[in-house]
Amino acid sequence: MRSVLIWPKLSFRDAQEAEMATQGLPSWPWLGITPEELPEPEAVLLEAIRRWSEAARKGGSPAMAMQAPLATLGIGEARDDLDKALRQLGAPCGMGCLLSPRVLPGEATLLLALALAQRGSRREALAIFLRLAPTPRAGAALAAAVALGQTLRHAGLRLTHPMRRATAGHAGRGRMG
Repeated sequence: MRSVLIWPKLSFRDAQEAEMATQGLPSWPWLGITPEELPEPEAVLLEAIRRWSEAARKGGSPAMAMQAPLATLGIGEARDDLDKALRQLGAPCGMGCLLSPRVLPGEATLLLALALAQRGSRREALAIFLRLAPTPRAGAALAAAVALGQTLRHAGLRLTHPMRRATAGHAGRGRMG
């Protein structure tokens, strides 16, 4: 038995209201771009996430796998918080391998959640984490992401503000100044 979904036809006014409701919301700012186009902090986090994911798939030590890229920015101590966040998400699907030519949807979602958590937008960050994991695990991932954001901030690194990135084109390189 097949089911058929019939969409109601929107009136002109309903269509305008729907457009207004979504206008101004950010798109996934990093979706589909090359890793080289990312600001430095996001690029390093992406490499660390991909190394973690690859090690988890192969049965290795995910936390150790991401140590090298984090050390390049002098944030090796961020490893434990990023590891906690990723473990709480339960090896999030949609993570690419190290040679993936573009940022994948799951990676863009995770980078967005990490940026929101660092910037203090906890409610929004939790909403994004809920796309990746159920409520208790998403909340624990948020706590780890907030700690990660503090570590990055203490090292002079800020992840790009997603709202500004979505409306202003390419952002700066991520160093505080």
